[in-house]
Amino acid sequence: MPDIKIFSGSSQKNLSQKITERLGLEGAKVVRKKFSHQETCVEMGESVRGENVYPLKHLPAKPMDQGSILQVPRKADRCTRWRVHLASLCSGYIVTVDLHAAQIQGFLAIPVDSLCAVLTWTCTVDSPDTCGAKRVTSFAHHLNVDFALIHKERKRSNEVGHVGLVGDVKDLVAILVDNVADPCGTICQAANKLLSAGSTSVYTVLTHGIFPGLAIARISSACLEAVAGPNTMPQEDKMNHCSKIQLIAISMILAEAIRRTQKGEYYSCLFSHVPL
Repeated sequence: MPDIKIFSGSSQKNLSQKITERLGLEGAKVVRKKFSHQETCVEMGESVRGENVYPLKHLPAKPMDQGSILQVPRKADRCTRWRVHLASLCSGYIVTVDLHAAQIQGFLAIPVDSLCAVLTWTCTVDSPDTCGAKRVTSFAHHLNVDFALIHKERKRSNEVGHVGLVGDVKDLVAILVDNVADPCGTICQAANKLLSAGSTSVYTVLTHGIFPGLAIARISSACLEAVAGPNTMPQEDKMNHCSKIQLIAISMILAEAIRRTQKGEYYSCLFSHVPL
């Protein structure tokens, strides 16, 4: 397809390559530099005049890394702001995968489409917290199975106290569904709760595996059979340290969203079907 440039962040090169290959394109050239004070400089390696530009980036811990690749299509000089509002960087709209809450779309001044990674995950289905109730019910409906809910009480941020279970999981394979796995304390405690309640085995599927600090050690020692999710974030290094982590390609959904956007086609079908 002509008139398209896809720019990739430094950590999304593999996903970007799969998307461009599916679309029959070559990724746009990007030159990245880091200064001694860790400010990031991103420059375009080719002209984008008159092109439709698609920056591809996951949301990192440092907003500067996110802002630099998103600002590239709109300005050629260095990005000097440390805090960047996502909507102010985009002139069209945002396509994302599994927002933490659908209400976030209403806080942005431009249209946002949140695609669903659950369709790429091919029992009882369980949510590790009540915030994921809508997500897990959608997943259970898609698979035509029952669901249960885990409710938790936090002692403080990122530290879970009591974990409870609502629903019957006896003699069933349990699948924990979540959008973000950060310290993974909730997932591991939820897995223990499900096994103690009679589940035969526990798997976890999630959208964004961050896995900082002790997360990998917790997953490795937890009673989880596997932790699977799409390649919205690079996981090769984490997979080398934990055999339980498995990746599922989501490039076909993102590539089809780009193609349909470029062609002016609707893509509501992407919310219920995976393109082949």
